[in-house]
Amino acid sequence: MMIRFLLLFGAVSMAAAQSAPPVQTVPAAQAVPQVTSAPAAPATPPEAAPASGKAPAIAHDPVIRFEDASDKAGINFTDSFGSRQLGSLLEGTGAGCIWFDYNNSGLESLYVVNGRPLDDSMHPYPLKEKPATPPHNHLYRNDGNGHFTDVTEKSGLNPDMYGMAVTAADYDNDGFVDLLVTGYGKTILYHNDGNGHFTDVTAKAGIKVDGWAISSTWLDYDKDGCVDLFVGRYVKFDPKYRAYYAADNYPGPLDYEGETNKLYHNNCDGTFTDVSEKSGIGAYVGRTMGVTAADFDNDGWDDIYVANDRTENFLFHNKHDGTFEEIGNETGTAFGQNGESTSSMGPVFVDLEGRGVLDLWVTDGHYNRLLHNTGKMGFEDIGAETGVSQVNGQYVSWGTGIYDFDNDGLLDILIFHGGLIHLIPQEHTLFRGIGNGKFADVSREAGPVMSVRTTARGACFADYDNDGKVDAFQVNLGAKGTLLHNVSTDTGHWITIKLKGTKSNRDGIGARVEVFAAGKRHTAERVAGSGYLSQDDGRMHFGLGAATTVDKLTVHWPSGREQTLEKLGVDRVLTVEEPK
Repeated sequence: MMIRFLLLFGAVSMAAAQSAPPVQTVPAAQAVPQVTSAPAAPATPPEAAPASGKAPAIAHDPVIRFEDASDKAGINFTDSFGSRQLGSLLEGTGAGCIWFDYNNSGLESLYVVNGRPLDDSMHPYPLKEKPATPPHNHLYRNDGNGHFTDVTEKSGLNPDMYGMAVTAADYDNDGFVDLLVTGYGKTILYHNDGNGHFTDVTAKAGIKVDGWAISSTWLDYDKDGCVDLFVGRYVKFDPKYRAYYAADNYPGPLDYEGETNKLYHNNCDGTFTDVSEKSGIGAYVGRTMGVTAADFDNDGWDDIYVANDRTENFLFHNKHDGTFEEIGNETGTAFGQNGESTSSMGPVFVDLEGRGVLDLWVTDGHYNRLLHNTGKMGFEDIGAETGVSQVNGQYVSWGTGIYDFDNDGLLDILIFHGGLIHLIPQEHTLFRGIGNGKFADVSREAGPVMSVRTTARGACFADYDNDGKVDAFQVNLGAKGTLLHNVSTDTGHWITIKLKGTKSNRDGIGARVEVFAAGKRHTAERVAGSGYLSQDDGRMHFGLGAATTVDKLTVHWPSGREQTLEKLGVDRVLTVEEPK
C-alpha cells in the first residue's frame, strides 16, 4: 500500500464560532508514517469531530445578505480629504483600512486611515475654518461582543500625516503584528510593543520613502524567514498645477510624472536595506494604485503585481536570486480588455475554480478584469463570459474582496463603487458564485446597505465576530464609513486557518493552504495587502458547503516544509503551527 508521511503540527488552537472564543490547545499526534487507508490521528477533540464525513445537502440555497452595523458596533469613522470641495488628485484618491489582531485576542480589530487639511496652498478649495482636532487615523479595538472601542489615543497610531493606505506584518517575528502606514510625503513603520501601544521605528529600521507613497505589501521574496517590504508610489504630485477648465475637471494622473516603486530587504535584525535598484524593481516607472504579492506560477516564490492608474500594469516575476523581471505584457496582465491602460485600482490573487493555481481579479474604472490563470505563464480575461464585466461597466470600482460569503463552497465577489473625479455616489455590487466559473448578480437582494449610494474607496474584509461569515468595512470618500455585517442565512459549513510560522516568517505570509472536503479542493495563499489601499483578515477562510469534515488540509510553508492534517472538524478557527 502507498505510504505517506504526515507532518503534523506541534499544536492546534481552536476557537468555536462565538463572539469572544476561548483558545483551546489540543495536542497533535507525532509525525509518523500513515497507511493510506488508515485514518489520521484526530486534530480536534473527539466531541468536536462529526460522526460522519457526510452531511445532508443544505435545505435551501444560501441567501447572501449584509446589514449596516456601524452604529451598533460603535464605529463612527468619517473620511476627510482636507478641503471644503473635492479639487485635486490627492484629495480624490481616498484611503484604506485593515483588519488585524494587534493584541493577540483572537479577534480582528479595525484600523482606518484618513486624510486631513494640509497647508492652504495644497488645496484648491481650502477649508475656511480648520477643525480644532484634525481628522486622523483610528484604531478600533474589537471587544468581542460585536462592539468596538476607539483606542487610537493610547495606541500611538495617530500620525500627523495625510494618510492613504495601510498593511501589517510581524516583521521582527516577535509574535506581535506591526503596522505600515503610507501617505503623501510620509511613510511610517510602527513596531507593536505588545502592550497595546505602537512605536514609530521608521528611521531606526532604515525605511525612507520619498514622495507620495500609496499601497504596499509584505512578502518574503528570498525565503529567509523574514518578511520584506514593497512600497508603491503614485505620481509626482504638484499642488500648484491647476486644470484650465477647473469647473470640469482637475488634473488627472497623466498630468503628472509617474514614479518608481521601492523594495526593502529585511535584514532579520529589525532593519531593512533598500534594494529597489539591485532587484530590478526601481527600473520601472508607473502610477501605482494597488499592489499584492503571491506565487502565481506555483514555483514556490512570491511574485508582485502592481495595478497602475492609466499606465500599463506590472507583474514582477521572482527570479529566485533576489531580482525580478517585469512580464506584464507577456502574460496578458498589463492592459485592459481592449488593450487600453485602464485606471486599475484593487488587485486580488485567488483560486476561483479550485484548480490549485491563482487567478487574478483587478477592479478598475471600466469593466474590471477577471484573469484566468492558464498555467502557462499567462492569463486570459474571462470577465465577459462569467457575467461580471457587463454589470461593472456602469461603475468606477475600487475596494473589493473575493470570499465565500455564504459558505456554499463557491467564491463570491463584492465590489464597492464611487465617482472617479467628482463626488458621485454609486450603489455597490455583489456577484454570487453559481459554479462552473459563472456568477449571478445578487446585489439588490443582498440587503439595503448594498443599495446605499456612496463614493467608496478602500475596503477590508474579516470575520470580525468569529461566526464563520466574512464581513467588510468600506471607506467612503468625505463621508462616514460603513461596517457591513454578514447576516446571510441557510449558509454552509466553514473553517478558518490561522498560520504560525517557525522557520518561515511568523505570520506564514507566502504559505499556500489547500483544503480538501467533500471531493472539492480549495486553495488560498496567505497574503499581506490586496484590493485597494487595504489589507484583509490574515486568517484564511474557506466555505465548505454541506461538508462536515475536512478530509485533508495541507500547508506548503515558505520554508519548503509541507504539513498535512486529516479528519478535521469544521465551523471553527484553527491555528496551525509550522513543525520546528
